[in-house]
Amino acid sequence: MANMRSPIIVVVGHSDHGKTTLLDRIRGTTVTKQEPGMLTQHTGASYVPLDVIKKISGNLLDKFKIDLQIPGLLFIDTPGHKAFLGMRKRGGSVSDLSILVVDITEGFQEQTDESLKILKETKTPFIVAATKLDRLRGWYPNQDSSFLDSFARQRDEIKSDAEAAVYKIVSQLSERGFDSERFDRISNFGKQVAVVPLSSSTGEGIPDLLMVLSGLAQQFLKDKLFVSDRAKGTVLEVKEVKGLGLTIDVIIYDGVVRKGDYIVAGGGEPVVTKVKALLEPRKMQDIRTEKQFEPVDEISAAAGVKISAIGLEKVIAGSPIIFVGSESEVEAAKAEVQQFVEEVQFDRNIEGVTLCADTLGSLEAMIKILNDEGIPIKKAEAGAVSKQDVVECQNVKEKSRKAILSFNAPVSLEIEQMGKDSGIKIFYSEIIYRLIEEYKEWVAAEKAADMKRMEGEVTHPCEVKILRGCIFRQSNPAVFGVEVQRGILRPGVTLARDGKTIDRVKGLEKEGKAADEARRGDKVAVSMENATVGRHINEGDVLRAVIPKRDFVILKDIFNRLTEDEKELLRESKLFSLE
Repeated sequence: MANMRSPIIVVVGHSDHGKTTLLDRIRGTTVTKQEPGMLTQHTGASYVPLDVIKKISGNLLDKFKIDLQIPGLLFIDTPGHKAFLGMRKRGGSVSDLSILVVDITEGFQEQTDESLKILKETKTPFIVAATKLDRLRGWYPNQDSSFLDSFARQRDEIKSDAEAAVYKIVSQLSERGFDSERFDRISNFGKQVAVVPLSSSTGEGIPDLLMVLSGLAQQFLKDKLFVSDRAKGTVLEVKEVKGLGLTIDVIIYDGVVRKGDYIVAGGGEPVVTKVKALLEPRKMQDIRTEKQFEPVDEISAAAGVKISAIGLEKVIAGSPIIFVGSESEVEAAKAEVQQFVEEVQFDRNIEGVTLCADTLGSLEAMIKILNDEGIPIKKAEAGAVSKQDVVECQNVKEKSRKAILSFNAPVSLEIEQMGKDSGIKIFYSEIIYRLIEEYKEWVAAEKAADMKRMEGEVTHPCEVKILRGCIFRQSNPAVFGVEVQRGILRPGVTLARDGKTIDRVKGLEKEGKAADEARRGDKVAVSMENATVGRHINEGDVLRAVIPKRDFVILKDIFNRLTEDEKELLRESKLFSLE
């Protein structure tokens, strides 16, 4: 157990479904169960040691015959998929397990689905916390009780309602491709997702949650939790602290970090410096209000720690960080960090969109999703949208790629205006899939608008017949009546008879008024400047539109939008092909 670290856990789910409240409850329960002065504080994380898990969940551990060997559980304090995405390492997520929070009274919502997609994409094992159990009508609360004990004390009709609410979530998971079951009824934890009903307000179900998390880690993650000597982590945040200067908050997921170790972290180029101080919050009752820190000589994974060092200005949130004890190891660490960064940040000479994200992990997730969607990416970078991004985007020729997609990366009013002035569409969202959907909707709308414009500008196929007894003027200009037999006739189109060009239609008149177009069955007067009735055309002649070669390309693109008789006329043309 000495070489085994605690599994790292992130809480994700829809807003207002109780992510923060759940973390607060776990944190608060840990404080009350820990011996005075023994609480180990972490920066950006809350640690629940093994002895506390046993105090809270001991009866359940005995009932399910779970003999825990893991040292504890480390919960990341910041809930949500943004925090989850911000913690990446080569090959996957720093998070070992995730809790997907679902309000038992509401079921799946938009951000629940977003979180589930990300968990599936990153192959992160998870359990479902069915929160707000106490909100079920008629539920009798039992403070800090296990769900199983509290459930047993409810009236039969309340039990039925609770079962129905749980199995609604089970059904929703099934619709999304996941086999799940209430945690105490699972036959195979390797194949089924555990659903744990709980209340963060009353504490009911918290013992069950900690038991299931610990048991899963024990059974399926044990081999992944052994630490090596070389310390690795991910940068949660880069921030200024009064009296300390610029610091980085780091989650250490492997090895031991010591004061004086070399730091190699991701930036534009790898940042190399030395650990000046490893800082933990001072021991006290509430980690959330703690602002004072105390130095330690070393810290082992898994842990959250604040690090003070010089030269941290270019470190990127979400970047990998490696700690080595000697200068001779720095170059290898730099190469490893740089390889990770270059896989995520790039600028290519292709027609594609520009991506910006708040962290490298978020950027990595966006790249994968856009690749899966078949959307080409020209540039990807972590950080705020810049003037350079807008300028470079102007060089993209394809209109649908003149776009910047920002996932939680700041977009200033100046940049927003610059984008509008230069014809660059800037999208911003805190939800990845909504961001991509908005972009796709914009592309579809722009394409539809372009199609409509092209439809209006292109020469449409048409066939007209000169009506007998409707020659109103023989020449200068010739004015005569026609009936549109097929297609659409518009002013400006050139007409031909038997392949021989006659003249361009100067204007159309219908029922004494100028007309923009005439369709099948319409009878209109046509004027031609250079044609003479009796010499070039006669009553009863059938005339067809002369379609320029360049228009055939456009007509091919909009073929499905044409009328059936227009399609028929095109198929009769030797110059047109859908191949």
